[in-house]
Amino acid sequence: MRNPKDFFAPLAVGAPAPLREVPARPSRMIHFFDPSNEKMAAKVPAMVPQVDVLLGNLEDAIPSDRKVAARQGFVRIASEVDFGRTQLWTRVNSLDSPWGLDDLLTLVPAVGAKLDVIMVPKVQGPEDVHYVDRLLAQLEAKAGLTRPILVHALLETARGMSSVEAICAASPRMQGLSLGPADLAADRRMKTTRVGGGHPGYLVRHDPDPADPATPRPAFQQDLWHYTLGRMVDACAANGILPYYGPFGDIRDAVGCEDQFRNAFLLGCVGAWTLHPSQIEIARRVFSPSPDEVAWARRVVAAMGDGTGAVMIDGKMQDDATVKQCRVMLDLATMLSASDPQLAAAYAGVEAG
Repeated sequence: MRNPKDFFAPLAVGAPAPLREVPARPSRMIHFFDPSNEKMAAKVPAMVPQVDVLLGNLEDAIPSDRKVAARQGFVRIASEVDFGRTQLWTRVNSLDSPWGLDDLLTLVPAVGAKLDVIMVPKVQGPEDVHYVDRLLAQLEAKAGLTRPILVHALLETARGMSSVEAICAASPRMQGLSLGPADLAADRRMKTTRVGGGHPGYLVRHDPDPADPATPRPAFQQDLWHYTLGRMVDACAANGILPYYGPFGDIRDAVGCEDQFRNAFLLGCVGAWTLHPSQIEIARRVFSPSPDEVAWARRVVAAMGDGTGAVMIDGKMQDDATVKQCRVMLDLATMLSASDPQLAAAYAGVEAG
């Protein structure tokens, strides 16, 4: 383990100094695109103002015979497109694949100055982050980059989940974590073929009626990912990085997608992956505080004065703990307002009312 005194020192001569905290930037939706698909690539400039993060995918969804084309396509898109406030990410191939190393060796020198975050799939433990950390520092130094590229780890294995706290603390490059439910389900031997979301067989049922045991008993579907997401959020919060829900694979089920995204938001996630344009607006709506929530938070903070003691508002007790909760909401609203004029107007409207 690195000595705490050296944790924020560059890992290569000439590499940029590591960041001491993750930049506060909107990332409600991480929108995936295939850089090897010319039709999809042509839509990237139009997508830029619609999303917080655009991610060029080089991994699972790209067939092996298009890996090199996807890598080259990403370099071209990153070079030619003005991304403005929108973050540019990529998901490289796994570290044990034939393509992962070449992804890093190609992308950092070519477009490292425009690349905000590299998502690393199937991270098993802190050793994977250490490897990428050192390699990126060497490549950044060689390319003359002035800011570090951050790392986002994808949790897709039982071993990765069991090491989640160590992964979060492995490097100052760590930007955040995403839940990869499909690969994780396979690795855990879970009996589901769904990509995220619940399962109709995972439920709790009322006890039988003693007077009439044959009466139908109400049942309620449960969330397969509640424990996993909660542990991931805690690990991220403890280390000052950001948690994300991953993909929701049933594109046609907008209601289920919104429910899953909202569960993740309420638990502490800051965003989710969007695999189809129809999911972008869902993520924008769900991962932004509603104007009513913002108005309530302002009332509580204003009534509490210096934040000590307790007050009653509409019959509900508010104290220093609820002020902290409200400030979380207000800080998020302030950050989102800076880049989302519609939200800024909505929040200003409730403030004036």
